[in-house]
Amino acid sequence: MEPQITIGLLTDQAGFPLMLNAFEGNKAETTTMLPVIQAFQAAHHLQDVTVVADAGMVSMSNQKAIEAAGLSFILGARTPDVPYVVKEWRAAHPDQEIPDGHVFVQPWPASDGRRDQVIYYRYRADSARRTLHGIDQQVAKAERAVDGKMPVKRNRFVQLSGGSRSVNRTLEAKARALAGIKGYVTNLQACPDGTPVTPDFVIGAYHRLFEIEKSFRMSKHDLQARPIYHHKRESIEAHLSVVFAALAVGRHIEAATGWSIKKFVRTARRYRTIQINAGGHTITAADPLPDDLHQAVRALHAAGGAH
Repeated sequence: MEPQITIGLLTDQAGFPLMLNAFEGNKAETTTMLPVIQAFQAAHHLQDVTVVADAGMVSMSNQKAIEAAGLSFILGARTPDVPYVVKEWRAAHPDQEIPDGHVFVQPWPASDGRRDQVIYYRYRADSARRTLHGIDQQVAKAERAVDGKMPVKRNRFVQLSGGSRSVNRTLEAKARALAGIKGYVTNLQACPDGTPVTPDFVIGAYHRLFEIEKSFRMSKHDLQARPIYHHKRESIEAHLSVVFAALAVGRHIEAATGWSIKKFVRTARRYRTIQINAGGHTITAADPLPDDLHQAVRALHAAGGAH
């Protein structure tokens, strides 16, 4: 098996790469985030940055370390149980469905040396519908397994106790009650422009994570590159520097033109400029660019040195 490494990529809110670090492959992702952020702060003399990450990236100890470092954060909140504010709303509105897009706000006052935090829970009807459909399918399989009509496979709704099997209705009820609810926790005291923190700002910042994920998903096929295998740190870091530069160029092209890098490369690579020396004269010949590509190139020139 080839040795593997862990890559820490730090980007801005639009997904433009800011810093890249390589770690040994046996280092957990949850232990690499803070060193990358602190190195970036030191390099650019920043007093504070806001860490935006999903729940899977940040363990509780990592969250405490971020807090201890004096950093602000917006994180996906784990929701193992139905939040109190949701239970309270349902008790007050027993015959109503939660409105699509409704946001519940649950303050979490400071303690143990941390700042005040706020947890926002947003309900989305589409997400609830998909989740409930999945629960229906899993419960149906659990019922068939309990009845002996199919083998017992990994199913969270099948409860085994001694030699008996049953459907865990308590877990089913909790899963249904949580369908469509997503939590977001932040310790921000104010927005970057000094205005009060709002649910829209926090949730919007979190959902821009797809831009960072998009940076990771850029395939070598889009850049017509082949896999390269390295074993020494110097070679790995040199290769990552090339990848980092290519990613920066790609994201700049996408931001300036509105095209995907895949579309830009496939369209632009068909056009060439040729210089011919004849009788001491240099003649330049070029394929005429189609209007859409011409506009994209003009947009790139206009964008100039935005980064």
